[in-house]
Amino acid sequence: MKLESRLDETSNRQESAALAALELTSVSYSYGQRKALDNVSFSIEPSRFTVLLGLNGAGKTTLFSLVSHLFSPPAGRIRVFGQDIDRNPGPALRHLGIVFQARTLDLDLSVRQNLLYHASLHGIGSRVARQRIDELLRSIDMSDRIEEKVRGLSGGQIRRVEIVRALLHRPSLLLLDEATVGLDIKSRATILRDIRALVEHAGISVLWATHLIDEVGQADQILVLDQGKLVADGPVSAILAHTGTETINQAFSKLTGIADMNIRGGKQ
Repeated sequence: MKLESRLDETSNRQESAALAALELTSVSYSYGQRKALDNVSFSIEPSRFTVLLGLNGAGKTTLFSLVSHLFSPPAGRIRVFGQDIDRNPGPALRHLGIVFQARTLDLDLSVRQNLLYHASLHGIGSRVARQRIDELLRSIDMSDRIEEKVRGLSGGQIRRVEIVRALLHRPSLLLLDEATVGLDIKSRATILRDIRALVEHAGISVLWATHLIDEVGQADQILVLDQGKLVADGPVSAILAHTGTETINQAFSKLTGIADMNIRGGKQ
């Protein structure tokens, strides 16, 4: 699918070019006595594919919940293209498109109904919404499924519709939390390829959370999260040099203290 050709009007892209797409400063969060995030700080450049890499339980979903303003951090600050998520949630959230790990489409509604409902939440008029929906579904070769109930789609097709939904309001920053979990190899590869194309051709910024080493590309910025702490931040080459390893798999094992564990393509 060539979603990049449909995002020429992403809002505030030019004005935001000089700002960090996402910036966290000393962010912490706890569930009772358990600290899920511990003094996490990083920034993501605009028009960059950034991988948030960590095992399940590392704090990735908590971080996404904070960035999307589902939770408020008791300590630290979060800015999206310069907008503080707590002080100016409206302007900050307008920059965001989000695909959560859990499936969130209504299974008993059609693809069109799901997408129109989401568009209305963003204040997109019916005519514009229908035009964008038609264009985006056409770009992923799913126009013929538009009237089908979501429960009749495959897991990969559902995830692609969720990505379309996240792009309807033309965000500047796309967050994807374990977007390929439970999908077959072909579906995973297709989704990953198309999201990378958005970065390359449409200039969208992406934060891709995963526990799968084989989803890391050589040109990616990598954030390694381990038990709530950020233990590495940088391009692949810098992380390999810092850890004295030859592969991201080896580097990840060293950074997280997991010796001789091959998690390529597996689940933790």
